[in-house]
Amino acid sequence: MNSKLDRLLAEPKPRLLRSRRKTLKFLLKAYHAGVPGLMAKPSTDLLAHSGGYSFHIGCPNPELRTIASWILTSGENDLRRVARIIPSLWRRHGQEDLVIVGLLLANMTEVELGEGPWLALIHLFGEREPLGALLEISEEMVRGGHSIPDDGWLIAMAGQSNLWHQVSVLFLSLRKGPLGEARGLVATAPGGGDLFERIRERLLSQEN
Repeated sequence: MNSKLDRLLAEPKPRLLRSRRKTLKFLLKAYHAGVPGLMAKPSTDLLAHSGGYSFHIGCPNPELRTIASWILTSGENDLRRVARIIPSLWRRHGQEDLVIVGLLLANMTEVELGEGPWLALIHLFGEREPLGALLEISEEMVRGGHSIPDDGWLIAMAGQSNLWHQVSVLFLSLRKGPLGEARGLVATAPGGGDLFERIRERLLSQEN
């Protein structure tokens, strides 16, 4: 348990969520409170640069789950207000911000988000995104009970941009069973880094 973070999140703050600017500032404070005392700052700076994030403070996953739970509790009576901070978190694009977005999407419904959770996620994307982070977010959403969209949805998504095509393959990798008509989607996806190519190779090898 992190006593510093626990004190900061001692009680829900519904009024805080009325201001996205204040909420983002508070969450940055929470990320810092959640960092273990011996975390090395130079290494987190390097991870932020190499991962395509605006920052990586080093707040561990259990603490981030605590923070996400606190956000949802604070917005319990109006989760649409929680939904409205998600794009702001994504635009800030810290490593911790993206993890929090995944945890929020995993625990919110289409009614609360104003659109399906998978649509809500892909509508956040910029021109370039860290595929490893997107895979982790997708895994969290599946654990949260959101089923991967069907082949037609993924194929339509893949036609929108190179990034969306790659991400549709990431989504597909989390589904069980044969690729079926989506095999072509995997084979024709634009080339990616080591992680993406390992996923592509695994998917295609399962079909042989």
